Amino acid sequence: MDFEKSAARAAELREILNYHIHKYYVENTNEISDYEYDMLMRELAEIETQYPELLTADSPTHRVGGSAEGQFEPVVHEVRMESLQDAFSVDEIYDFDRCVKEVCPDAEYVVEPKIDGLSVSLEYRDGVFTVGSTRGDGNVGENVTANLRTVRSIPLKTKENLPLIEVRGEVYMPRQVFAALVEKQDQNGEKPFKNPRNAAAGSLRQKDPKITSQRKLDIFCFNIQRVDGKELTSHKESLDYISELGFHTVPFYTKCSTVEDVVAEINRIGSIRDTLAFDIDGAVVKVNDFSHRRKMGSTAKFPKWAVAFKYPPEEKETKLLDVEINVGRTGVLTPTGIFEPVMLAGTCVSRATLHNEDFIKEKELRIGDTCVISKAGDIIPEVVKVVRHNEENEIYKIPDICPSCGSQTVREEGEAAVRCINPACPAQLVRNLIHFCTRDAMDIEGMGEAVVETFVKEGLVSDITDIFTLDKDKIASIDRMGEKSAQNLIDAAEKSKSNDLYKFVYALGIRHIGQKASKLLCDRFGDIDSIMNASAEDILTIDGFGAVMADSVVEFMSREGTRTIIEKCRQLGINMQSQREVKDERFAGMTFVLTGALSQFTRNEASEIIEQFGGKTASSVSKKTSVVLAGEDAGSKLRKATELGIRIINEDEFADMIK
Repeated sequence: MDFEKSAARAAELREILNYHIHKYYVENTNEISDYEYDMLMRELAEIETQYPELLTADSPTHRVGGSAEGQFEPVVHEVRMESLQDAFSVDEIYDFDRCVKEVCPDAEYVVEPKIDGLSVSLEYRDGVFTVGSTRGDGNVGENVTANLRTVRSIPLKTKENLPLIEVRGEVYMPRQVFAALVEKQDQNGEKPFKNPRNAAAGSLRQKDPKITSQRKLDIFCFNIQRVDGKELTSHKESLDYISELGFHTVPFYTKCSTVEDVVAEINRIGSIRDTLAFDIDGAVVKVNDFSHRRKMGSTAKFPKWAVAFKYPPEEKETKLLDVEINVGRTGVLTPTGIFEPVMLAGTCVSRATLHNEDFIKEKELRIGDTCVISKAGDIIPEVVKVVRHNEENEIYKIPDICPSCGSQTVREEGEAAVRCINPACPAQLVRNLIHFCTRDAMDIEGMGEAVVETFVKEGLVSDITDIFTLDKDKIASIDRMGEKSAQNLIDAAEKSKSNDLYKFVYALGIRHIGQKASKLLCDRFGDIDSIMNASAEDILTIDGFGAVMADSVVEFMSREGTRTIIEKCRQLGINMQSQREVKDERFAGMTFVLTGALSQFTRNEASEIIEQFGGKTASSVSKKTSVVLAGEDAGSKLRKATELGIRIINEDEFADMIK
C-alpha cells in the first residue's frame, strides 16, 4: 500500500479503534469481537511500522488500556499496569523465544491461562487490604475498593503482615453464575449482559457495592506489582508465595524449560478451555527469572519478557436446517439461521444471524447447506463460509410478505434491509413498546422485553398509552408478578411522565432520529406542538439535520395515528415541554469540541454545562469550531485546532468561564 492510501487507512483505523476502546473500557459494552479488534490493532501497528511518520500521539497503539471514568476517584499506579504483546500463531511464540534467548540464553518460562475479566490492583499495608483499583489506562485507574471488598476470594488481611504488597489480578464472573444472572435478567425483563467479561466489568463498577456483592464475582491473582519485606527471585516463586498469603491465584501455571514445552502447554490449555468454569481468551507466556526480566526491560507499550497467545475463534461444520424471520421495531425483517446443534466455545449453538438479503446472496445460502460457523470472540455465532451447497434448493430469499401481519414488504433504494411498512404490524408493536420503555427513552424501570411481550400477549397493552393506565390487580394476577412488582411498574410509569420532552420524542421511534437528534429537535422548537407543525425547511435550520432526517420527522408527525397517540399522552399528563435549562447565553453561537481525558468533568457533564450556557458541542474540529476543551493525551483534534488557529482551553480555564 502506498503512503497516501496508508495514511487514509491509518486515520480510519484510529477512529474505529478509539470508538471501540471507549465502548469497551468506559461503557462496558462491545460491538465487535476481541479477534476483530486485535486484527484492526495489528493492521494499524503494521502501517505505523512501515511509515513511522504516520504514528500520531492519539494512536491506540500507544495505549495500555481504557480511560478512567469520572464516577470513581482516580488512583495513580505506582507501578504501571502494563498490557501484553499479542501472538496469534506458534511461529510468533518461536520468534518471542528467539528475542528472549538473544538477551538471556538460559531463560525459562511460566505459562498460565489468560483469564477473561477486568484487571485490578490490590494494595495491602501491614497485611490489611487498603486500596483496590481498576487498571484504567495503565497509569491511572479507578478506586473501586468498596466493591472489591465484596469479592469473597479477596483476603481482607493477608496471612503475613508485610509492610506493603501490591498484587495484580483479574476479576471475573464464573460461567455458572453468569448463566444464573442472565436467566434472572430475562425474567425481570432486563437487558442481559452479553458475556461474563462484560458482566464482571459492569458489576465491579456499580456505584452501590450491595449490587456488586450480589453478583458473586471471583478473582485470580497473577502478579506482584511491588513488595516490601520479602525478597523474591522468580515468577513461579511469587505465585507460590501469594497463594500462601491467601490470594486466589491463577488455577494452574507451568514452568517450561524449552519453547517446545511452552507450545505444548499452550496447546494443552487450548484443548481444555471449554471445560473450565471460567472464560479464558488465551495463554500467557512469561520469563520466569526476575533478573532476566530486568535485563530485558519494556517498550513504551508492553514488557519484552512476556507475550499473550490468543486462541483463534473455534469453527465447526453444521447444516442449515431452516431460516427464521424476525420483524424489528422499524419493520426490518432479520433472518436467523437454524442449524444442527454443535458445541462452540463451551456452549451448544443452533442459531446464527444471517444479517440481511445481501449477506445471503453473497454466501449463496440455501436450506440444507453445510456451513462453517464460529463464535466471534467466543460470543456471537456467525456464518464464516459455505463448504457444500444443497443444489436441490434455490438461494434463500427473504419473503415478500411480512410473517407477522401479511403485508407486502419493500426494499428501499440504497438499503440492504427488507422492511414491512405496515404501522399496525403486531411485531413492530412489541418492538416499539420495548423501545419506548428503554432507559434512553422513557426509562420505565421493570418494563423490559419479557414483561412487554407478556403484557401484549395478555391483552393489557395494545399501544404506548396503555402503559400509563395499567391495572394493578391484572398485573398482579400474571405469573411471577405479584402486587409489589405491579405497584413498582405503575410507579415507574407515573414517574416517567415528568421526563424531559426529548426522551418522549426519542421514545416515539421516529426513523433516522436518535437520542441526540431528538434533543436538538426539542431544543430548537421547545414543545411538541411546534415540532408537529414544523416544516422540513424549519427543521433543516438545525445544525446536524439533513433532508432525510427532516423529511422523516415531518412524515411521522403528519400521520393521523401519531397525532392521536400524542394527544392521548398529553391527556395522561406526559410532559410535552422541553426542560432545557439555559442559565444565560454566554456561549450563544459558540461550538465546543472536547478532546483528551478530562479529570474535573465527564464529557457528558461538560456538554450539558455548555448547552446550559447557550452553546453546543461537535465531535470534530472545523473552521466552525469556536473553542477546543483539551484534556490529557489530546491528539489529532488538538493539532488540527492549532493549525486552524482555534482557541484552545484547559479544564481550569473552562471552570473560570462557567463561574
